[in-house]
Amino acid sequence: MEVSLLKPTESTKRIESLDYLRGFALLGIILVNILPLLAVKVPEQGTADAYYQRFLFLFVEGRFYTLFSFLFGVGFYLFISRANAKGKNGYVLFLRRVTALFILGWFHVKFHPGEALTVYAVTGLLLLPFYKVKKEINLAIGLILLIAISVMAFKLFMVVPLMLLGITAGQYHLFEGVAGKIKRAVIFTALLLVVSAAGLIFQYQHVPAAPFGFYTGVDEATYQFLSIGIMIGPIVSALYVGVLILLLQFQSVQKLLSPLKSYGRMALTNYIFQTVFIYLAGYLFNWFDTLTYLQSLLVCLTIYVIQLIFSVVWLRFFQFGPLEWLWRVVTYLEVPPMRNRFKAVN
Repeated sequence: MEVSLLKPTESTKRIESLDYLRGFALLGIILVNILPLLAVKVPEQGTADAYYQRFLFLFVEGRFYTLFSFLFGVGFYLFISRANAKGKNGYVLFLRRVTALFILGWFHVKFHPGEALTVYAVTGLLLLPFYKVKKEINLAIGLILLIAISVMAFKLFMVVPLMLLGITAGQYHLFEGVAGKIKRAVIFTALLLVVSAAGLIFQYQHVPAAPFGFYTGVDEATYQFLSIGIMIGPIVSALYVGVLILLLQFQSVQKLLSPLKSYGRMALTNYIFQTVFIYLAGYLFNWFDTLTYLQSLLVCLTIYVIQLIFSVVWLRFFQFGPLEWLWRVVTYLEVPPMRNRFKAVN
């Protein structure tokens, strides 16, 4: 089997593994976001919906938003570093970037109260001074904060250490030259597998006897189950990252998952339009407060297909996703070319 290192090209400076990871994170985020947006019904005990709810809160909830937050921190570092390397003021550009993100998030939050863009924008602004802090210090602060906040199950505040650790990963060039780090990646992922398995078994032992309405208040047993999930979330997320990174070293896997790369390159557009599609489905088919958990999964799968196909087709003709292009316009105060430059075919 042929192995190929994922690395950025001179023209795009992209680290392709990050696009795959962003796309992967989006796949998980929508599975949980759809629940409150369409007011999905609480499952009946002993049904397939009840088992799917357990699956979501064991393997999805608290796993993918942590990954998305971490990746935003990585992007934070890469954006400023590359802007500075080009002779531009990375700090000024970043301030415009997070301002635009906050404005977009401010509109989005009116429809999706749990949205993350405003939180990312504010957190990015607060963490800007850490860009110049030594990586060892950032790593220590990030880990200490993450452990403390995880133990207390303060989900919202976990964005801060996760983004700081993302900045640290950028400082350590964690996602560059992965082929030369395979042995360490395998060992690290194996350790994460053991710890994650132990954590998930512990969480499973606290599964509530009856299904629960996560967004309508929970009893003490359910709260403990969910708190454990938040606590182990970053560990399971790190396991997902390790497994995907190792799989992507095989060219056959890269080709198979190439739509996921396109999906991740248009992460902002797809994240916003996940909400649009969910509400569109809800209003068109009157699905508010009527869908079961498994039916919500079918809606998500349909949205996957639509967005994955759209992302692949769009990026064949254009360099950026629609919202990514607008984001660049506001950030750089210039209009970048939208269409791809095709090479002539003889």
